Amino acid sequence: MTDRATEPDATEATEAADALAASTSEASLHRSEERSRAIEAQIATDPSGFRMLTGDRPTGHLHIGHYFGSLANRVRLQDAGVETFVLIADYQVIADRDGVGEIGERVRSLVTDYLAAGIDPERTTIFAHSAIPALNQLMLPFLSLVTDSELYRNPTVKAEHEATGGRPMSGLLLTYPVHQAADILFCKANLVPVGKDQLPHLEQTRVVARRFDERYGRVHADRPVFPQAEALLSSGSLILGMDGTKMSKSKGNTIELRMTADQTAKLIKRAVTDSDRHITFDPVNRPEVANLLTLAGLCAQRDPAAIAEEIGDGGGGGLKKYLTEVLNETFAPLRARRAELEADPGHIVRIIREGNERANAVAEATLAEVREAMGMVY
Repeated sequence: MTDRATEPDATEATEAADALAASTSEASLHRSEERSRAIEAQIATDPSGFRMLTGDRPTGHLHIGHYFGSLANRVRLQDAGVETFVLIADYQVIADRDGVGEIGERVRSLVTDYLAAGIDPERTTIFAHSAIPALNQLMLPFLSLVTDSELYRNPTVKAEHEATGGRPMSGLLLTYPVHQAADILFCKANLVPVGKDQLPHLEQTRVVARRFDERYGRVHADRPVFPQAEALLSSGSLILGMDGTKMSKSKGNTIELRMTADQTAKLIKRAVTDSDRHITFDPVNRPEVANLLTLAGLCAQRDPAAIAEEIGDGGGGGLKKYLTEVLNETFAPLRARRAELEADPGHIVRIIREGNERANAVAEATLAEVREAMGMVY
Protein backbone atom coordinates (compact mmCIF):
# COMPACT_ATOMS: atom_id res chain seq x y z
CA MET A 1 0.00 0.00 0.00
CA THR A 2 1.28 3.46 -0.84
CA ASP A 3 2.23 5.67 2.08
CA ARG A 4 -0.16 8.66 1.80
CA ALA A 5 2.36 10.86 3.59
CA THR A 6 4.62 10.65 0.56
CA GLU A 7 1.89 11.37 -2.00
CA PRO A 8 1.34 14.90 -3.32
CA ASP A 9 -1.87 16.39 -1.99
CA ALA A 10 -4.69 17.52 -4.30
CA THR A 11 -3.42 21.10 -4.44
CA GLU A 12 0.09 20.04 -5.39
CA ALA A 13 -1.27 17.69 -8.07
CA THR A 14 -3.43 20.45 -9.52
CA GLU A 15 -0.53 22.90 -9.52
CA ALA A 16 1.68 20.33 -11.23
CA ALA A 17 -0.99 19.68 -13.87
CA ASP A 18 -1.42 23.42 -14.43
CA ALA A 19 2.33 23.89 -14.79
CA LEU A 20 2.53 21.03 -17.29
CA ALA A 21 -0.39 22.45 -19.28
CA ALA A 22 1.21 25.90 -19.32
CA SER A 23 4.54 24.44 -20.42
CA THR A 24 2.85 22.45 -23.19
CA SER A 25 0.88 25.51 -24.25
CA GLU A 26 4.04 27.64 -24.42
CA ALA A 27 5.82 25.00 -26.50
CA SER A 28 2.82 24.73 -28.81
CA LEU A 29 2.69 28.51 -29.21
CA HIS A 30 6.41 28.58 -30.02
CA ARG A 31 5.90 25.95 -32.71
CA SER A 32 2.95 27.89 -34.12
CA GLU A 33 5.03 31.07 -34.27
CA GLU A 34 7.85 29.28 -36.07
CA ARG A 35 5.43 27.70 -38.54
CA SER A 36 3.76 31.07 -39.18
CA ARG A 37 7.10 32.56 -40.14
CA ALA A 38 7.72 29.66 -42.53
CA ILE A 39 4.26 30.09 -44.07
CA GLU A 40 4.87 33.81 -44.62
CA ALA A 41 8.12 32.97 -46.41
CA GLN A 42 6.33 30.43 -48.58
CA ILE A 43 3.57 32.90 -49.45
CA ALA A 44 6.22 35.38 -50.56
CA THR A 45 7.60 32.87 -53.08
CA ASP A 46 4.56 30.78 -54.05
CA PRO A 47 1.11 31.49 -52.55
CA SER A 48 -0.66 28.98 -54.82
CA GLY A 49 -0.58 26.21 -52.22
CA PHE A 50 -2.79 28.06 -49.76
CA ARG A 51 -6.53 28.54 -49.39
CA MET A 52 -7.48 30.85 -46.51
CA LEU A 53 -10.71 31.04 -44.50
CA THR A 54 -11.45 34.02 -42.27
CA GLY A 55 -14.53 36.02 -41.29
CA ASP A 56 -16.59 38.01 -38.81
CA ARG A 57 -19.80 37.81 -36.82
CA PRO A 58 -22.20 40.55 -37.97
CA THR A 59 -22.90 41.86 -34.48
CA GLY A 60 -22.13 45.49 -35.28
CA HIS A 61 -20.11 47.80 -37.49
CA LEU A 62 -16.40 47.21 -38.08
CA HIS A 63 -13.99 49.60 -36.36
CA ILE A 64 -10.32 50.50 -36.54
CA GLY A 65 -9.47 47.62 -34.21
CA HIS A 66 -10.86 45.22 -36.79
CA TYR A 67 -8.98 47.01 -39.55
CA PHE A 68 -5.54 46.84 -37.93
CA GLY A 69 -6.23 43.51 -36.24
CA SER A 70 -7.40 41.49 -39.24
CA LEU A 71 -8.89 43.35 -42.21
CA ALA A 72 -5.68 44.94 -43.49
CA ASN A 73 -3.95 41.56 -43.19
CA ARG A 74 -6.67 39.88 -45.26
CA VAL A 75 -6.18 42.42 -48.02
CA ARG A 76 -2.42 41.87 -47.84
CA LEU A 77 -2.76 38.09 -48.19
CA GLN A 78 -5.35 38.42 -50.96
CA ASP A 79 -3.06 40.77 -52.87
CA ALA A 80 -0.16 38.36 -52.33
CA GLY A 81 -2.13 35.74 -54.24
CA VAL A 82 -3.62 33.59 -51.47
CA GLU A 83 -7.03 32.18 -52.45
CA THR A 84 -9.38 33.68 -49.87
CA PHE A 85 -12.84 32.88 -48.46
CA VAL A 86 -14.43 35.45 -46.13
CA LEU A 87 -17.29 34.18 -43.96
CA ILE A 88 -20.12 36.33 -42.65
CA ALA A 89 -20.95 34.17 -39.64
CA ASP A 90 -24.60 35.13 -39.25
CA TYR A 91 -25.64 31.84 -37.63
CA GLN A 92 -23.06 32.44 -34.89
CA VAL A 93 -24.95 35.58 -33.88
CA ILE A 94 -27.69 33.42 -32.33
CA ALA A 95 -25.29 31.15 -30.45
CA ASP A 96 -25.63 33.27 -27.31
CA ARG A 97 -28.48 35.68 -28.17
CA ASP A 98 -32.27 35.56 -28.27
CA GLY A 99 -32.53 37.10 -31.73
CA VAL A 100 -30.60 38.48 -34.65
CA GLY A 101 -31.56 42.18 -34.42
CA GLU A 102 -30.90 44.38 -37.45
CA ILE A 103 -28.80 41.69 -39.04
CA GLY A 104 -29.57 42.53 -42.67
CA GLU A 105 -28.25 46.08 -42.25
CA ARG A 106 -25.17 44.83 -40.38
CA VAL A 107 -24.35 42.23 -43.02
CA ARG A 108 -24.55 44.81 -45.81
CA SER A 109 -22.42 47.22 -43.73
CA LEU A 110 -19.85 44.48 -43.17
CA VAL A 111 -19.53 43.79 -46.89
CA THR A 112 -19.34 47.53 -47.63
CA ASP A 113 -16.40 47.78 -45.20
CA TYR A 114 -14.73 44.77 -46.83
CA LEU A 115 -14.90 46.28 -50.28
CA ALA A 116 -13.89 49.75 -49.13
CA ALA A 117 -10.84 48.30 -47.38
CA GLY A 118 -9.69 46.51 -50.53
CA ILE A 119 -11.26 43.06 -50.48
CA ASP A 120 -11.79 42.21 -54.15
CA PRO A 121 -14.88 40.02 -54.80
CA GLU A 122 -13.32 38.84 -58.06
CA ARG A 123 -10.48 37.25 -56.11
CA THR A 124 -12.13 36.64 -52.73
CA THR A 125 -15.33 34.70 -52.06
CA ILE A 126 -17.55 36.59 -49.60
CA PHE A 127 -20.46 34.49 -48.34
CA ALA A 128 -23.03 34.18 -45.54
CA HIS A 129 -23.23 31.20 -43.21
CA SER A 130 -26.97 30.77 -43.45
CA ALA A 131 -26.94 30.68 -47.26
CA ILE A 132 -24.73 27.57 -47.55
CA PRO A 133 -26.84 24.47 -46.66
CA ALA A 134 -24.13 21.93 -47.51
CA LEU A 135 -21.68 23.64 -45.14
CA ASN A 136 -24.11 23.38 -42.27
CA GLN A 137 -24.95 19.75 -43.10
CA LEU A 138 -21.32 18.87 -42.34
CA MET A 139 -22.12 19.58 -38.70
CA LEU A 140 -23.92 16.21 -38.37
CA PRO A 141 -21.00 13.88 -39.16
CA PHE A 142 -18.56 16.25 -37.47
CA LEU A 143 -20.51 16.18 -34.21
CA SER A 144 -20.08 12.40 -34.14
CA LEU A 145 -16.32 12.90 -34.04
CA VAL A 146 -16.08 14.95 -30.82
CA THR A 147 -17.06 14.37 -27.21
CA ASP A 148 -19.02 16.64 -24.93
CA SER A 149 -16.06 16.92 -22.56
CA GLU A 150 -13.87 18.21 -25.40
CA LEU A 151 -16.44 20.88 -26.16
CA TYR A 152 -16.81 21.92 -22.53
CA ARG A 153 -13.03 22.28 -22.23
CA ASN A 154 -12.79 24.69 -25.17
CA PRO A 155 -11.58 28.06 -23.77
CA THR A 156 -14.01 30.17 -25.81
CA VAL A 157 -17.01 28.01 -24.91
CA LYS A 158 -16.05 28.28 -21.24
CA ALA A 159 -15.51 32.04 -21.43
CA GLU A 160 -18.73 32.68 -23.32
CA HIS A 161 -20.70 30.54 -20.89
CA GLU A 162 -19.23 32.32 -17.88
CA ALA A 163 -20.14 35.67 -19.44
CA THR A 164 -23.81 34.69 -19.50
CA GLY A 165 -23.97 34.89 -15.70
CA GLY A 166 -25.37 31.41 -15.24
CA ARG A 167 -27.81 31.48 -18.11
CA PRO A 168 -28.26 27.97 -19.60
CA MET A 169 -25.88 27.33 -22.49
CA SER A 170 -27.48 26.83 -25.89
CA GLY A 171 -26.61 23.75 -27.89
CA LEU A 172 -25.34 26.03 -30.64
CA LEU A 173 -22.91 27.73 -28.27
CA LEU A 174 -21.67 24.40 -26.93
CA THR A 175 -21.05 23.11 -30.46
CA TYR A 176 -19.52 26.39 -31.66
CA PRO A 177 -16.05 24.81 -32.15
CA VAL A 178 -17.57 22.14 -34.41
CA HIS A 179 -19.45 24.72 -36.43
CA GLN A 180 -16.18 26.59 -36.83
CA ALA A 181 -14.56 23.37 -38.03
CA ALA A 182 -17.27 23.07 -40.68
CA ASP A 183 -16.61 26.68 -41.72
CA ILE A 184 -12.95 25.91 -42.30
CA LEU A 185 -13.25 22.43 -43.78
CA PHE A 186 -16.17 22.92 -46.18
CA CYS A 187 -13.83 24.78 -48.54
CA LYS A 188 -10.81 22.68 -47.52
CA ALA A 189 -9.01 25.75 -46.23
CA ASN A 190 -5.47 25.00 -45.09
CA LEU A 191 -4.70 28.44 -43.68
CA VAL A 192 -6.53 30.38 -40.98
CA PRO A 193 -5.30 33.74 -39.60
CA VAL A 194 -5.82 33.65 -35.83
CA GLY A 195 -4.69 35.17 -32.57
CA LYS A 196 -2.98 32.87 -30.09
CA ASP A 197 -6.17 32.65 -28.02
CA GLN A 198 -7.92 31.03 -31.00
CA LEU A 199 -5.41 28.21 -31.42
CA PRO A 200 -7.60 25.72 -29.45
CA HIS A 201 -10.40 26.24 -31.99
CA LEU A 202 -8.08 25.46 -34.86
CA GLU A 203 -6.75 22.40 -33.05
CA GLN A 204 -10.34 21.16 -32.71
CA THR A 205 -10.70 21.55 -36.47
CA ARG A 206 -7.53 19.54 -37.02
CA VAL A 207 -8.86 16.83 -34.70
CA VAL A 208 -12.13 16.64 -36.65
CA ALA A 209 -10.27 16.34 -39.97
CA ARG A 210 -7.95 13.65 -38.62
CA ARG A 211 -10.72 11.60 -36.99
CA PHE A 212 -12.85 11.75 -40.14
CA ASP A 213 -9.97 10.23 -42.09
CA GLU A 214 -9.38 7.56 -39.45
CA ARG A 215 -13.03 6.60 -39.12
CA TYR A 216 -14.34 6.85 -42.67
CA GLY A 217 -11.30 6.68 -44.93
CA ARG A 218 -10.60 8.47 -48.19
CA VAL A 219 -12.20 9.04 -51.55
CA HIS A 220 -8.74 9.42 -53.10
CA ALA A 221 -6.15 7.03 -51.71
CA ASP A 222 -3.31 9.55 -51.91
CA ARG A 223 -4.90 12.15 -49.67
CA PRO A 224 -7.50 12.57 -46.90
CA VAL A 225 -10.79 14.31 -47.62
CA PHE A 226 -9.83 17.24 -45.40
CA PRO A 227 -6.46 19.00 -45.02
CA GLN A 228 -4.84 19.85 -41.71
CA ALA A 229 -5.50 23.59 -41.46
CA GLU A 230 -2.61 25.65 -40.17
CA ALA A 231 -2.59 28.82 -38.12
CA LEU A 232 -1.14 32.06 -39.40
CA LEU A 233 -0.61 33.93 -36.16
CA SER A 234 -1.41 37.61 -36.15
CA SER A 235 1.47 39.96 -35.40
CA GLY A 236 -0.75 43.02 -35.06
CA SER A 237 -0.79 45.21 -31.95
CA LEU A 238 -3.78 45.14 -29.63
CA ILE A 239 -5.68 48.41 -29.91
CA LEU A 240 -7.75 49.48 -26.91
CA GLY A 241 -10.84 51.65 -27.01
CA MET A 242 -10.79 55.41 -26.57
CA ASP A 243 -11.51 54.92 -22.85
CA GLY A 244 -8.44 52.72 -22.39
CA THR A 245 -10.42 49.49 -22.01
CA LYS A 246 -11.00 46.68 -24.49
CA MET A 247 -12.44 48.02 -27.72
CA SER A 248 -16.12 47.07 -27.77
CA LYS A 249 -19.11 48.18 -29.80
CA SER A 250 -21.32 47.92 -26.70
CA LYS A 251 -19.10 50.38 -24.78
CA GLY A 252 -19.23 53.04 -27.49
CA ASN A 253 -15.45 53.39 -27.31
CA THR A 254 -14.73 52.44 -30.92
CA ILE A 255 -13.97 54.47 -34.02
CA GLU A 256 -16.03 52.77 -36.71
CA LEU A 257 -14.77 52.61 -40.27
CA ARG A 258 -17.99 54.27 -41.45
CA MET A 259 -17.53 57.34 -39.22
CA THR A 260 -16.74 60.77 -40.65
CA ALA A 261 -13.58 62.76 -39.94
CA ASP A 262 -15.54 65.03 -37.57
CA GLN A 263 -17.02 62.10 -35.64
CA THR A 264 -13.54 60.63 -35.34
CA ALA A 265 -12.11 63.89 -34.04
CA LYS A 266 -14.79 64.13 -31.35
CA LEU A 267 -14.10 60.58 -30.14
CA ILE A 268 -10.35 61.12 -30.00
CA LYS A 269 -10.85 64.38 -28.13
CA ARG A 270 -12.63 62.41 -25.37
CA ALA A 271 -9.94 59.70 -25.29
CA VAL A 272 -8.44 58.88 -21.89
CA THR A 273 -4.80 59.87 -21.27
CA ASP A 274 -3.22 60.81 -17.91
CA SER A 275 -2.05 63.85 -15.93
CA ASP A 276 1.61 63.79 -17.02
CA ARG A 277 2.09 66.47 -19.67
CA HIS A 278 5.33 65.01 -21.04
CA ILE A 279 4.43 62.28 -23.54
CA THR A 280 6.39 59.02 -23.34
CA PHE A 281 5.78 55.58 -24.77
CA ASP A 282 5.40 53.37 -21.69
CA PRO A 283 2.83 50.57 -22.24
CA VAL A 284 3.22 49.23 -18.70
CA ASN A 285 2.89 52.42 -16.65
CA ARG A 286 0.99 54.62 -19.13
CA PRO A 287 -1.26 52.20 -21.05
CA GLU A 288 -3.80 54.80 -22.23
CA VAL A 289 -1.14 57.12 -23.66
CA ALA A 290 0.73 54.15 -25.14
CA ASN A 291 -2.48 52.98 -26.81
CA LEU A 292 -2.96 56.29 -28.62
CA LEU A 293 0.72 56.31 -29.61
CA THR A 294 0.45 52.75 -30.92
CA LEU A 295 -2.57 53.69 -33.01
CA ALA A 296 -0.78 56.78 -34.32
CA GLY A 297 2.23 54.64 -35.18
CA LEU A 298 0.07 52.19 -37.15
CA CYS A 299 -1.54 55.02 -39.09
CA ALA A 300 1.70 56.90 -39.79
CA GLN A 301 3.81 53.73 -40.11
CA ARG A 302 6.21 55.10 -37.53
CA ASP A 303 7.74 53.98 -34.25
CA PRO A 304 5.38 55.02 -31.37
CA ALA A 305 8.38 55.95 -29.22
CA ALA A 306 9.62 58.35 -31.93
CA ILE A 307 6.19 59.97 -32.09
CA ALA A 308 6.19 60.38 -28.31
CA GLU A 309 9.60 62.03 -28.42
CA GLU A 310 8.41 64.39 -31.14
CA ILE A 311 5.32 65.45 -29.19
CA GLY A 312 7.28 65.75 -25.93
CA ASP A 313 5.72 68.41 -23.70
CA GLY A 314 2.78 68.86 -26.06
CA GLY A 315 0.74 66.82 -23.61
CA GLY A 316 -2.41 64.84 -24.21
CA GLY A 317 -3.80 67.61 -26.39
CA GLY A 318 -0.81 67.47 -28.70
CA LEU A 319 -1.00 63.69 -28.90
CA LYS A 320 -4.71 63.74 -29.71
CA LYS A 321 -4.20 66.40 -32.37
CA TYR A 322 -1.48 64.34 -34.04
CA LEU A 323 -3.55 61.14 -33.86
CA THR A 324 -6.62 62.84 -35.31
CA GLU A 325 -4.64 64.14 -38.27
CA VAL A 326 -2.87 60.87 -39.15
CA LEU A 327 -5.92 58.68 -38.56
CA ASN A 328 -8.22 60.81 -40.71
CA GLU A 329 -5.57 60.99 -43.41
CA THR A 330 -5.08 57.22 -43.34
CA PHE A 331 -8.77 56.40 -43.60
CA ALA A 332 -9.81 59.16 -46.02
CA PRO A 333 -9.50 56.90 -49.12
CA LEU A 334 -11.45 54.08 -47.43
CA ARG A 335 -14.20 56.48 -46.38
CA ALA A 336 -14.45 57.95 -49.87
CA ARG A 337 -14.73 54.48 -51.39
CA ARG A 338 -17.29 53.52 -48.75
CA ALA A 339 -19.47 56.51 -49.62
CA GLU A 340 -19.44 55.43 -53.28
CA LEU A 341 -20.45 51.89 -52.36
CA GLU A 342 -23.26 53.05 -50.07
CA ALA A 343 -24.72 54.98 -52.98
CA ASP A 344 -25.32 51.68 -54.81
CA PRO A 345 -26.85 49.21 -52.30
CA GLY A 346 -27.84 46.86 -55.11
CA HIS A 347 -24.16 46.29 -55.86
CA ILE A 348 -23.55 45.08 -52.29
CA VAL A 349 -26.46 42.63 -52.53
CA ARG A 350 -25.12 41.28 -55.83
CA ILE A 351 -21.68 40.74 -54.31
CA ILE A 352 -23.19 38.70 -51.46
CA ARG A 353 -25.34 36.61 -53.81
CA GLU A 354 -22.47 35.89 -56.19
CA GLY A 355 -20.24 34.91 -53.28
CA ASN A 356 -22.97 32.65 -51.91
CA GLU A 357 -23.25 30.91 -55.29
CA ARG A 358 -19.52 30.23 -55.43
CA ALA A 359 -19.41 29.02 -51.83
CA ASN A 360 -22.42 26.76 -52.40
CA ALA A 361 -20.73 25.08 -55.34
CA VAL A 362 -17.64 24.40 -53.23
CA ALA A 363 -19.70 23.16 -50.25
CA GLU A 364 -21.81 20.81 -52.35
CA ALA A 365 -18.69 19.25 -53.91
CA THR A 366 -17.19 18.73 -50.43
CA LEU A 367 -20.40 17.23 -49.06
CA ALA A 368 -20.52 14.82 -52.00
CA GLU A 369 -17.00 13.63 -51.10
CA VAL A 370 -18.00 13.27 -47.46
CA ARG A 371 -21.01 11.15 -48.31
CA GLU A 372 -18.91 8.98 -50.61
CA ALA A 373 -16.25 8.46 -47.93
CA MET A 374 -18.99 7.53 -45.44
CA GLY A 375 -20.61 5.11 -47.88
CA MET A 376 -23.81 7.15 -47.91
CA VAL A 377 -24.33 7.54 -51.66
CA TYR A 378 -27.46 5.56 -52.54
